[in-house]
Amino acid sequence: MADQSHSDDETLSTSSNGSSPLPLEITAEDKAKAEAAKERANKLFAAKQYTEAIDLYTEAISYDPKNPAYYSNRAFAYIRSEFYGAAIQDAESAISLDPKYIKAYYRRAVGHMAMGKLKDAVKDFRAVVKVAPRDADARVKLSECEKELKRREFEKAISFDEKQVKSVKELVGDLDNIVVEASYDGPHLVNGVVTQEFAEAALKHMEAQKKIHKKYVYQILFAIKDMFEKLPTIVDIEVPKGSKITVCGDIHGQYYDLLNIFKMNGLPSPTNMYLFNGDFVDRGSFSIECIMALLTFKLLYPSALFMSRGNHETDDMNKVYGFEGEVKAKYSDVTFRLFSEIFNACPLGNLIGGKILVIHGGLFSRDGVTLDEIRAIDRFKQPGNEGLMCELLWSDPQKPEGRSRSKRGVGTQFGPDVTEAFCKLNGLDCIIRSHEVCQAGYEIAHNGKCITIFSAPNYCDSVGNKAAYIEIGPDLERKYHTFTAVPHPNVRAMHYAGNLFSGMMM
Repeated sequence: MADQSHSDDETLSTSSNGSSPLPLEITAEDKAKAEAAKERANKLFAAKQYTEAIDLYTEAISYDPKNPAYYSNRAFAYIRSEFYGAAIQDAESAISLDPKYIKAYYRRAVGHMAMGKLKDAVKDFRAVVKVAPRDADARVKLSECEKELKRREFEKAISFDEKQVKSVKELVGDLDNIVVEASYDGPHLVNGVVTQEFAEAALKHMEAQKKIHKKYVYQILFAIKDMFEKLPTIVDIEVPKGSKITVCGDIHGQYYDLLNIFKMNGLPSPTNMYLFNGDFVDRGSFSIECIMALLTFKLLYPSALFMSRGNHETDDMNKVYGFEGEVKAKYSDVTFRLFSEIFNACPLGNLIGGKILVIHGGLFSRDGVTLDEIRAIDRFKQPGNEGLMCELLWSDPQKPEGRSRSKRGVGTQFGPDVTEAFCKLNGLDCIIRSHEVCQAGYEIAHNGKCITIFSAPNYCDSVGNKAAYIEIGPDLERKYHTFTAVPHPNVRAMHYAGNLFSGMMM
């Protein structure tokens, strides 16, 4: 729950984050207004209206900028909004006001964990234990965090040694020698070729919570890897007469909602094209089913199903948000390595009709970036924390003009003037991006030139949002469709992230 008020000193000459002067004296009236704003914010937080809660916590801070609880509360709302950079900054503000304010260390630890900075998270839990040595929960979390850090370092060392010796293909071995047991009751690939019959049977088999045999999974994955490696970084898409393309945003391992999209809008086909704009995996606990469904239809109709890489198609995110754990639980370590190589080869964007650029995150920290420059990106790697590739996957739009520091801690925030200039320079009508939960399923911003689409309803089984997809015809006109979540088997979101991460990220 949100933090309660915390007593503080009477005067402070500069703000806790150094950004603006603080009042020399805070009146009783100011404190009363701050408390009232905080109480309203807490109610909005409980109702999962995090954006509105953030605004009210900000109002409370404006009245009383010396109360660490307000920064810690806002940090919690930022965490739920996945703005981890802003959460870390607020936690640091709270700590600077009160070095013994334990909840702020927790908030900062979660922010660091979410960004894959496990060493920093360990430092925060150590700080909690130092300040509050009798806090049993802190000691448990510190122990779990240290164990996870050691596990990762060990796996990294082992993985490095293996990579020096064998490739994934060598580790898998001859696919023809993999035996399909007589007890397997799922669909069969014949000569490694995906057919319509196989694709539809695979959807139903996975819907029943059954696994596709590892032999067929490997055949599909190696074929997809070869296909992706031959694709350009930005794929050009034309929508033929009599056809349409449906653009979907994040689906985040919510397989039963993906099936609902196909039920409402039809299966992929040459006239019913699809573009899935990244974040196929993580968070939801049916990520294997989602990604295998998409890759199967990609093999079946390579010119009718398209994919863009998202920020969750990366090793660091997969370690925290469950996909790595899910793949290892359902298949093997080697299978995860193969997925990692596939994600490295996945295109970074798609260009529809030469006019609509579809990318996962957003635009850039500098002006003058051209489509040719994007096409020239070396994408066959992890994206890192800076540069064009990183910003394509991580950036977000903002209402004010110009640019500002990303609340996520990675990428940048860009205003309507940035979008306008980018579209004008590159002859685009608009950009479509995903990456952010929209309560209505989609959002049209920047004078219609920046569209956000999000296709995971009731995100993480908790947010309560609608989802949406966009139909685009040969004339490039856009039609928006919204939908709500459907039931799924009783496997909670983040189930495969492990107790440490699932307990702190939800």
